[in-house]
Amino acid sequence: MIFRREKAAARARPSRNALELSHVTYRFGDYTAVNDLSLVIEAGECFGLLGPNGAGKTTTIRLLNTLLPLQDGDVGIFGYDVRTQAMSVRRLLGYVPQQLSIEGALTARENVSWFARLYDVPRSERRGRVNEVLEMVDLADVADRVASSFSGGMVRRLELAQALVNRPSLLVLDEPTVGLDPVARDSVWTRVTEMQKQYGMTVLLTTHYMEEAEALCDRIALMHRGELRAVGSPAGLVAALGPDATLDDVFRHYTGDSLTADEKGGLRDVRSARRTARRLG
Repeated sequence: MIFRREKAAARARPSRNALELSHVTYRFGDYTAVNDLSLVIEAGECFGLLGPNGAGKTTTIRLLNTLLPLQDGDVGIFGYDVRTQAMSVRRLLGYVPQQLSIEGALTARENVSWFARLYDVPRSERRGRVNEVLEMVDLADVADRVASSFSGGMVRRLELAQALVNRPSLLVLDEPTVGLDPVARDSVWTRVTEMQKQYGMTVLLTTHYMEEAEALCDRIALMHRGELRAVGSPAGLVAALGPDATLDDVFRHYTGDSLTADEKGGLRDVRSARRTARRLG
């Protein structure tokens, strides 16, 4: 009965914006990971959230994914309140985290089927949905192979399939190409852009590859030490810095040349990224 009331309330609050963060602050003890963050992402955008390790990107993503509870501020996903309508929000999301989310002992089909059950895809639709997304990411021919036998690029495409099986309105990608070679990275992004065009999804991604952000994103936001430093199109931010500037220059301009010692979480994030890269080969 509670879930029915939540769904009814959610339907009554449509929004053309995919994501609205208003004065969001999150602290781990005395450390402020996200500080008074306000941001709007329009439906259908591919939006990049950039910044050095420890900038607050992953914490922000965990807040909008309902993996962390809101402390201060508000977050809305297509008009649904993350604080009070978390179940409705989750039904709209697909998420590919930095860390590997597959089970190597299961086949590709079994991995995606498990996620279909987690997302509560109706039983009558599960087989068709699983086959559909495996076909989308070009894994249909190897669907019954165990995932531990896959290459790094295949693993990431399998994780995309898992995230897409519930047909999300907002696809969240947290450094999805870490550790991949250029060919595998291009393969992942080709699938993402094709599916965005086909289904009109909104995509929120984090990446440390500036060429990815420049090629893929309609707009980007740069974060540093938990705060929003700049928002705009890649071309606009580059042009504002000067005729010979690059997006790498924009990144350095707003976030500094290197991490400082007091950016907590940075070493942990680096270690996590390196572990992921090693596992991806």
